[in-house]
Amino acid sequence: MGEEAEEVIELQPDASIPNEIEEYSWPVLRFDVSPHRTYHFHQQFTSPTNPNNFLKAVKWSPDGSSFLTSSDDNTLRLFTLPGADSDIPLDTSDYQDSYAASLVMSEGESIHDFCWYPYMSASDPVTNVFATTTRDHPIHLWDATSGQLRCTYRAYDAMDEITAAFSVAFNPSGTKIFAGYNKCIRMFDLHRPGRDFKLHSTVKDKKEGQTVYINAGIISALAFSPSHTGMLALGSYSQTTAIYTEDNMELLYVLHGQEGGVTHVQFSRDGNYLYTGGRKDPYILCWDVRKAVDCVYKLYRSAENTNQRILFDIDPSGQHLGTGGQDGSVHIYDLQTGQWVSSFEAAQDTVNSFSFHPFLPHAVSSSGHRRFVIPDENDEDLCLSGRENCVSVWSFCYDSKMEDFKGDDSFNNQSGSGSFD
Repeated sequence: MGEEAEEVIELQPDASIPNEIEEYSWPVLRFDVSPHRTYHFHQQFTSPTNPNNFLKAVKWSPDGSSFLTSSDDNTLRLFTLPGADSDIPLDTSDYQDSYAASLVMSEGESIHDFCWYPYMSASDPVTNVFATTTRDHPIHLWDATSGQLRCTYRAYDAMDEITAAFSVAFNPSGTKIFAGYNKCIRMFDLHRPGRDFKLHSTVKDKKEGQTVYINAGIISALAFSPSHTGMLALGSYSQTTAIYTEDNMELLYVLHGQEGGVTHVQFSRDGNYLYTGGRKDPYILCWDVRKAVDCVYKLYRSAENTNQRILFDIDPSGQHLGTGGQDGSVHIYDLQTGQWVSSFEAAQDTVNSFSFHPFLPHAVSSSGHRRFVIPDENDEDLCLSGRENCVSVWSFCYDSKMEDFKGDDSFNNQSGSGSFD
């Protein structure tokens, strides 16, 4: 393993998975009822040497079997969602974790970004992988079954030194890794690890010799359209988001209006709208990619005083968006109207990531932020509680006749309206 593992990687998605998902009846989540905190995790992220370690992000796996967290201690932790017949108690106290992480993987430096392989399935070890990008390190492809490093994808600068990506994403077909760097992106062939890549600069030159900055600075966020239109959104710290076509990297248009550097971009489920959020920016902007002239509407969140990346998500039905903020609450918005629907308190700290389960009425949130105060050994007030730097799994009430999800016996769903535990 390690960086010498440069063998050709063969990842073949299970063709039966998309058909099963299409036959699945999505639960209609009820946001008029506060969700139930089903599982809670705090102790595993603290240690005597790092008592104020904080969460940075959390993301569900595409098959919904687990979720992955990254934290300030340069560590990734994989938590497997228990099945319906599990005897794990629903312990939501501040002092006890619900259960232990299945895998713990350590990186050498601060983790910039991570993403799951789009056709990932826990039942197929070949596809059970995710990619990470870390400061001063190449892109790593991790095995989510064993926790071992499979291979690396290395980019070099003009001095022939390794340069790190700031964002990373798989293309919808799962054949390439797109990575954002300073003023450029690099595309790696997933099946051929190493230093081979295609480079595309986001800085263009006019015929007069004047430089035009389309997406200057760090490319901090990547997103592909889920409708297979071949559209790719690149968000940058230049406060702009550029829309490209994936096949030939043709620039379609550039979106202006973010008050801070763009830290997260996500397409709507039908691919017609794009949502962008930035650092020190209290608004998530909605853009109609079919027109892309003006912002359709703005969604408020408490984020105007932090450089921290705050990740939002769209529910499986594509009708609502959930986002955290510095106020410790998760706010739900109706995407049809852009109106606020409801909110609930998720933590007593900044909720920096919120993610809906891909098909069950669950969600997961992570919280915490960097503290620059050096704690005094005798100052107990600076000891963080389990409601501050933590991960929580939430269960929503729903209105839907849910059929058993084909292909995984561990998810035996209930029918009708009620709370899913």
